[in-house]
Amino acid sequence: MLKNQAHSLAVAPMMDWTDRHCRFFHRQLTARALLYTEMVVADAVIQGARERLLGFDGGEHPVALQLGGSDPGKLAEAARIGEAFGYDEINLNVGCPSDRVQSGTFGACLMKVPDLVAECVAAMKAAVRIPVTVKCRIGVDEQDPEPALDALADGVFEAGADALWVHARKAWLEGLSPKENRDVPPLDYNRVYRLKAGKPSEFIGINGGIQSLEEARAHLGHVDGAMLGRAAYHTPGILAGVDAAFYGAKPEAFDFAALIDAMAGYAARHIEQGGRLGHITRHMVGLFHGLPGARRYRQILSTEATRPGAGPDVLKTAFAAVDFGGTAAEAA
Repeated sequence: MLKNQAHSLAVAPMMDWTDRHCRFFHRQLTARALLYTEMVVADAVIQGARERLLGFDGGEHPVALQLGGSDPGKLAEAARIGEAFGYDEINLNVGCPSDRVQSGTFGACLMKVPDLVAECVAAMKAAVRIPVTVKCRIGVDEQDPEPALDALADGVFEAGADALWVHARKAWLEGLSPKENRDVPPLDYNRVYRLKAGKPSEFIGINGGIQSLEEARAHLGHVDGAMLGRAAYHTPGILAGVDAAFYGAKPEAFDFAALIDAMAGYAARHIEQGGRLGHITRHMVGLFHGLPGARRYRQILSTEATRPGAGPDVLKTAFAAVDFGGTAAEAA
């Protein structure tokens, strides 16, 4: 039986994007997809303001905490803290190519030291009872993706990893910016398919360049899970079709009234705690792509919702500008 097999569709961890407000919003669109936090450095979890870094709304479940680090002991401690906060999974980042990550000797550069990654996984597995997973690239720099990815996968699964999510691109640690690393290195989905073919009993998911639920479904003919990144963020309406497409839910028209109420209530609570409406609405701008009134909706969220003192009524005004006569599919 495959490990962690309940989650065939996930929304990728994305720095500066998948914060708690984004995740709460995404959860209103899909009850079942696995959501991920932004990467949080293990040292920050141990020494920093934990509630600010790790706090989340109970409605976000299932939600995974992604950690960055390369010290097995620190990662184990951070994983214990994450489990105590109520996360459903701990994920180790072995894919981020940013300079800040490299300077800390973690992220994508860990592809070069698979034995250390395995040690980190083993330490986290010994520290928690929830699943421990890894997200990686197919290789870095001049590595040959065939032996590089095999070595990483062999090590983490031998250490007890419950799943491996693979961004099907190399990461170039020299010469490309983090943004360029999301587009420039060519996608090699077949490399991930070959990895899965060689490990039929392990959960292997794929990430990178997936633009639609149809593309995600096609990947599931070869691997166990598909992870949406920028497509889910920029056109979040596609998430409204996830539960029916991947989890057997009954296909039905999306309840936009419930979404309005949920987000307005959430915004009111956030503002009462000293937050601003714009913290939430910045993640919602792309929701109604293609529907009549979507442009006005975006204008309101981009201007009025960002003003000091803006309240939930602004969010309701933005929703009122949209013609909900379209289907959830059209909203995508």
